[in-house]
Amino acid sequence: MANNKKKNLTPVQQEYQTFEMDRETKRPILKNCVKAFITGGIICMIGQAISLFYIYNFDFTEQTASNPTVATMIFISMLLTGFGVYDRIAQFGGAGSAVPITGFGNAVISAAIEHRSEGLVLGVGGNMFKLAGSVILFGTFSAFVIAIIKTIIIQWGGF
Repeated sequence: MANNKKKNLTPVQQEYQTFEMDRETKRPILKNCVKAFITGGIICMIGQAISLFYIYNFDFTEQTASNPTVATMIFISMLLTGFGVYDRIAQFGGAGSAVPITGFGNAVISAAIEHRSEGLVLGVGGNMFKLAGSVILFGTFSAFVIAIIKTIIIQWGGF
């Protein structure tokens, strides 16, 4: 706690703060970072393997293989979320499972599963797009802004 705030506390409150800090469970930050790194790395390795599968078996280029790879990774994460496997991966890996595109798929399908009792349209559809809608809207809007900036720079900058 900041010293300014600590000065405003009564002696009993200060004593309790000290008591609480002594008994607070220390979080294993380094261990959690390593687990997140390994989890995210494995997810990305699987994505790279899927991308190479599309490149070598369907004659995609590296650029054209990215779209089906992303779709496949999202589908796999949604499937694993539906079976309850992705939740265990997320418990182990923490942020490592949330950072790749699979975290987005997990978040979307989790909201849909959670509200399925409210019906398909209002429950699943409405709550699924609470998260997905904002992400898609932000992505589309930011791509539009970047395209305008790039067009202005190329048009008047002569690059």
